[in-house]
Amino acid sequence: MATTAKKTTKKVAAPKKEAAAVSAELKGATAELSGYAQSPRKVRLVTDLVKGKKLPEAFASLSFLPKRAALPIKKLLESAAASAKQKGDDITKLRVANITVDNGGVMVRYMPRAMGRATPIRRRRSLVRVTLAA
Repeated sequence: MATTAKKTTKKVAAPKKEAAAVSAELKGATAELSGYAQSPRKVRLVTDLVKGKKLPEAFASLSFLPKRAALPIKKLLESAAASAKQKGDDITKLRVANITVDNGGVMVRYMPRAMGRATPIRRRRSLVRVTLAA
């Protein structure tokens, strides 16, 4: 009588590479402005102006820009600069590494029209995220 033993092989999973693993900690800071009541298309006109600039240059250009979104974006950059200063970074050497404007939701209201109809009024919101880097 012959006995056969089943061989079980266990598959060993390969070690996963961590995408966020960085040898040196990145300097800089991030900040977010959520629910800003202006359409993302209009806010992008302002954010594209300061993308890639150093902070003093960005502050100067936003101070003289006659757009409604200039002041909230300037305050957002000041907030990110304050958190970078809290970490111990030199603010004059930081630049706007990335700034994105996404859809922050749409509030729909209705406007009465002729013959008992109604049409939607879409009040768009923006979600702005900024990243500062050395």
